[in-house]
Amino acid sequence: MTGTRTAFRTCPLCEAGCGLEITLRREEAAGSGPAGAREVVQRIRGDLDDVYSKGFICPKGSTLKHLHEDPDRLRRPVVKRGGEFVEVSWAEAFAAVDAGLRGVVDRHGRDAVALYLGNPSAHSIGAMLYTSGLAKALGTTNVYSASTVDQRPKEVSAGLMFGGFTVPVPDIDRTDFLLMLGANPYASNGSLATAPDWPGRLEAIIARGGEVVVVDPRRTRTAEGATQWLAIRPGTDAFLLAAIVSVLVDEGLAAPGRLVDHVAGYDEAVAAVAAFTPESVAAVTGIDAATIRDLARRLAAAPTAAVYGRMGTTTQAFGSLTSWLIDVVNVVTGNLDRPGGAMFTKAAAGQANTRGTPGVGRGLRINRRQSRVKGLPETLGELPVAALAGEIETPGEGQIRAMLTVAGNPVLSNPVGHRLDRALDTLEFMVSVDIYVNETTRHADVILPVPSALQKPHYDLALLQLALRNVTNWSEPILPLDVGPDGVVQPDEWEVLAKLALIAAGAGPDADVATFDDLVFDNLAKHAAPEVVAAVAAAGRTGPARIVDLMLRTGPYDLTLDDLLANPHGIDLGALEPRLPEVLRTPSGKIELAPPEILGDVSRMHGALAAATEAGERAGDRPFLLIGRRDLRSNNSWMHNVNVLVKGKPRCTVQVHPDDAAALGLVDGAPAVVASRVGEVTVPVELFEGIRPGVVSLPHGWGHGVPGTQMRVAAEHAGVNSNVLTDDEAVDPLTGTSVLNGIPVSLTPA
Repeated sequence: MTGTRTAFRTCPLCEAGCGLEITLRREEAAGSGPAGAREVVQRIRGDLDDVYSKGFICPKGSTLKHLHEDPDRLRRPVVKRGGEFVEVSWAEAFAAVDAGLRGVVDRHGRDAVALYLGNPSAHSIGAMLYTSGLAKALGTTNVYSASTVDQRPKEVSAGLMFGGFTVPVPDIDRTDFLLMLGANPYASNGSLATAPDWPGRLEAIIARGGEVVVVDPRRTRTAEGATQWLAIRPGTDAFLLAAIVSVLVDEGLAAPGRLVDHVAGYDEAVAAVAAFTPESVAAVTGIDAATIRDLARRLAAAPTAAVYGRMGTTTQAFGSLTSWLIDVVNVVTGNLDRPGGAMFTKAAAGQANTRGTPGVGRGLRINRRQSRVKGLPETLGELPVAALAGEIETPGEGQIRAMLTVAGNPVLSNPVGHRLDRALDTLEFMVSVDIYVNETTRHADVILPVPSALQKPHYDLALLQLALRNVTNWSEPILPLDVGPDGVVQPDEWEVLAKLALIAAGAGPDADVATFDDLVFDNLAKHAAPEVVAAVAAAGRTGPARIVDLMLRTGPYDLTLDDLLANPHGIDLGALEPRLPEVLRTPSGKIELAPPEILGDVSRMHGALAAATEAGERAGDRPFLLIGRRDLRSNNSWMHNVNVLVKGKPRCTVQVHPDDAAALGLVDGAPAVVASRVGEVTVPVELFEGIRPGVVSLPHGWGHGVPGTQMRVAAEHAGVNSNVLTDDEAVDPLTGTSVLNGIPVSLTPA
């Protein structure tokens, strides 16, 4: 007996937030009765009725079925015994975690335990809501996440300027001019700017007579579709943006308009970068002065304009300054907080700048402590991952002796990955919350798998605070949780994290997760009206559903979770609207355009410019500079076990300009040795005319197939780990964010 049904949910695999239409087929084994019935995914396609994506889907979205059915995906916990992973019951696994963590804390103290949160945590409502409590329960200052190999400079610069987690996003659906730096949304679907179908949205700008200017050392797929591509030298975006500000001010093109009433430090900010004229930065950026001046004039003349930057701008030596200057240009041109410019989302749930007293707040404090070994700064409660390997290796009080990783693979995603790989092997205890035995989790003593995406609820708590249109949607689980051979139902992700928090707090492995769930809820509910809390309680929900219901009820739109359940295609809350000054959460109630922490770093730009000028800018005087790249079918490291995404032409290659290859004796398809100060890899060469001479590109997230991993498809398409080349001494000093773009390297034929 068979039948089908259709379910709808939001894709959780990237920041686009695309709606999916999922057809499920009911199967019943012959003679097995109702107990033998199960549902399987028959088809996944874009949801044509989704209020935001309107049917758009990328190749990754349809692979949720493959991820769910992957035979390599862990479904039950495993414990390492005699060097091999053995499947155990959940009770045994949690008991092993309790014994291992308690032993390390008793011997060395709580700072001997470190917590690492991987990128998928931002795409999971369970991880978003419960890892903060887990960190508090651990009581350690050693908290790390993938953010410091990603967006942390933007979070910090925006936090210093606007207060809290308040990041402007480009209103690309209404802009006439988009200046985009270090971003390739044709491949990444946008980032820190949540919207489906970026390609269609960018093409619409050009179709209505607007301009899209892409600044990138590579002619990416996004650059190919732009009206102009500027092949900048890696790591010099801050100099280009400073020169644009200089031109706008010197030529009388600055027009902040109504923003003047909402800005503090305007004169100080523009004065800080006045010396960076187009003529002075032309050599270091590789973009001539006339082109820079023309760009600034067109930007100023456009009816509306927005400047937007992404990972190419945040993972470089001047990441925080570049992030700051993007918003300085948006202010100086008067394009901040106006339709078609850079605007502020008003999310339906969980957004701090929609609560409290409008227009004023505590601002952002950083560098409240430093890492033990390198002295790198704390930001947003975390230490930079560039410090992690050293904190494990270096003896002394506070040395990390145990790790807890959640949905992360830092061996492939962090600096000097080979060094971290060795360091993890020296730990006394390690537990990982993950669905795979990968390059990092192979070191764990216990691995606790969470349900697949189709078995969990979903709400984009963080990403909808960065949406290019105010929307909201909730996804119910589509498939039931697995039942083990012992009859025990697999715990949901939030239950796994809650149990770990209770173990960390000393409550033991048998503690009821409902206790921790109530603590998380009560902590949020103390700011809500009693009648709202009572209404949420009356609904009888637990876990993320109860918390999201509370957040919706206390949000700016008077919504409930029942409203979202009644609208499976989402709810459109309208286009972005101006929010100044109420969106600000700074003590002054103004945009702090000249934060002291930022201005204090401008001197580093002056020093770099002087050094480059003194050294001369002849190509022979410089090493090659390595940059990363992204492919539409790839998502960091963890989707490389899906055959439909990795099959075909190998994508882990080093792209080299043909002229450089000829000079070095490199041959297309032949192996080359790429070496940096800290390591080297051997990788096939791909000749590519669309890359700036003197620059080479290697994708991120590869390097699979090492002994002890259990990802068969990924091992067949192993590639090399680009982070063997990443120097953990090279960081953005304000945030400690690792420099992943602009790494000096040499190339030789293998």
